[in-house]
Amino acid sequence: MTDPGDGPVGRATRRRAPAVPRQRAAEDSAAPVTGGRAASRNTTRAGAGAHGRARRGTSRRRARTAGRGRRILRTAAISLSLLLLVTAGAGWWFYEHLNGNLHSVPLTDGTASDSAGKEKADSFGRTPINILVMGSDGRTSASDCKLGGGCSQTGVQSGGGNADVEMVLHISADRSNATVMSIPRDTVTSVPACKNSATGTSTGGYSGMVNSALQYGPACQVATVHQLTGIPIDHFVQLDFSGVVTMSDAVGGVSACVDSNVYDTYSHLKLAKGTHTLKGVAALEFVRSRHGFGDGSDLGRTYAQHIFLSSMIRKFKSAGTLTNPAAVYKLADAATKALTVDTGLGSIKKLVGLATDLDKVPTERITFATMQTAPDPNNSDRVVAAPAARSLFATIADDQSLTGASGKTSAAATATATASPVPAARIAVTVENGTGIGGRASAVAGALIDRGYSSGTTTGNAPGGAATTTLTYGTGEKAAAQTVARTLGLSSSHLEQGTGSGVTLVIGTDWTSGTSFPGGSGTSGAPADAKAAKADAHSQTANESKSCAKVSTYKTVSLNGVAMTPSQAYAAAVGKKDSAP
Repeated sequence: MTDPGDGPVGRATRRRAPAVPRQRAAEDSAAPVTGGRAASRNTTRAGAGAHGRARRGTSRRRARTAGRGRRILRTAAISLSLLLLVTAGAGWWFYEHLNGNLHSVPLTDGTASDSAGKEKADSFGRTPINILVMGSDGRTSASDCKLGGGCSQTGVQSGGGNADVEMVLHISADRSNATVMSIPRDTVTSVPACKNSATGTSTGGYSGMVNSALQYGPACQVATVHQLTGIPIDHFVQLDFSGVVTMSDAVGGVSACVDSNVYDTYSHLKLAKGTHTLKGVAALEFVRSRHGFGDGSDLGRTYAQHIFLSSMIRKFKSAGTLTNPAAVYKLADAATKALTVDTGLGSIKKLVGLATDLDKVPTERITFATMQTAPDPNNSDRVVAAPAARSLFATIADDQSLTGASGKTSAAATATATASPVPAARIAVTVENGTGIGGRASAVAGALIDRGYSSGTTTGNAPGGAATTTLTYGTGEKAAAQTVARTLGLSSSHLEQGTGSGVTLVIGTDWTSGTSFPGGSGTSGAPADAKAAKADAHSQTANESKSCAKVSTYKTVSLNGVAMTPSQAYAAAVGKKDSAP
């Protein structure tokens, strides 16, 4: 998320139990008698003596006890009925309340129908889940303005802001593993044509920072990430400033460690070396800090966020957090108020199902990674996806784990690989348009270049119309074609060996829009190498509880107009209170 220095029940009716007449002993209800019958009866009583009186007393006590027992049973039954009624009513009210908190919009609103891609089921009919998690820097409420600043001149904003936190959460088809991949907000990529139906803002497409797509709606951000990575996006979740604060408070704070004293004068995070429990604003300062960690860029921020989220996941899974009804209510209420989701997740039942799926994954098999980047040749302050990122993208798209059952790097992918993938930077593709729709070749070629392919990639029209998309390769160039196919989501049935040289893509009428093949999952070619996928991705698993955020050793902050390292600023800011004890 950007800091200012980044620049720009109903009540149940009580029912009274009906009165129950007290039971009397038989002797008390006998009518007076006279004559011989009376004398005889009196004689009998006299003969019975004390034994008769004792028997009558016992009879009365038994009658009273029986009556009291029946009253207790009636009262208990009525109380139980009322309890069930109130509990059911509260549960229904709670369910409807949480549903009412949620705000949802369509996954592909204002974009092409295939702009999010589509998952492919495994041999058992199971499909993975890919969710784009976005943290918005938008100041769309008074609380966001107070927390994020920057509203002194603009006031509360009506737009969606930028998606300064972007993570693709992948849950495997068999629910045995998960991967969380961060995309640095400084990444330059191609944003497709989008229209935000809520605000009316639209774009015909442009090259710019990946986070800017959110200005045209969450669906545009989904389409941009899918186009960049080739990973199908099934759902999205968007969170704002105040959401981070309320959710961190709801779980009772999140434990996080820094390896040195740090004061980020932009996000206002100030912490002494060591481990702290971050609540509220302190949690927001930590996940927003980009000048405090690493080299002061967005890369250091993603690493710190992974530490924070790993700790939060461990907190969720810890004993007591999710078994305390009050804690669960507080967390659920805070989470649903803070979220905007796609309509596919727009109910409590669906969100609970998603949480259940994620809870099945052990922490040692949840891997955090950051997309590999390279400097943008046109702007030293920006980055582009590095060629190495293709392996990471392919691993996720192919539903391959980055960890084995023990939590260590999986060797399965490399053991089954039949060919090493050719780096995208070495591949120049000839893209030909056989659809009859203007601009198709340029759109796909531009996407390939944005994804790290050679700038020698060219475009043109096919000799004639083509009903089927084909990818033709020359002798010895099958591996290169497989790399292209994986990027575009083409299956092996689209690959053909030709008589010429190079790799030529002819776009057919089975692919009339978008830059990833409709229904493609990027599973063609050799399985991705998990080790290569994690190279330079700063990966870690969620069970690594001793990881500390690396405080920047560069002069990334400024105090009283003097450039300093975050640790120097900590020492100089003696009057500034620490964010957390």
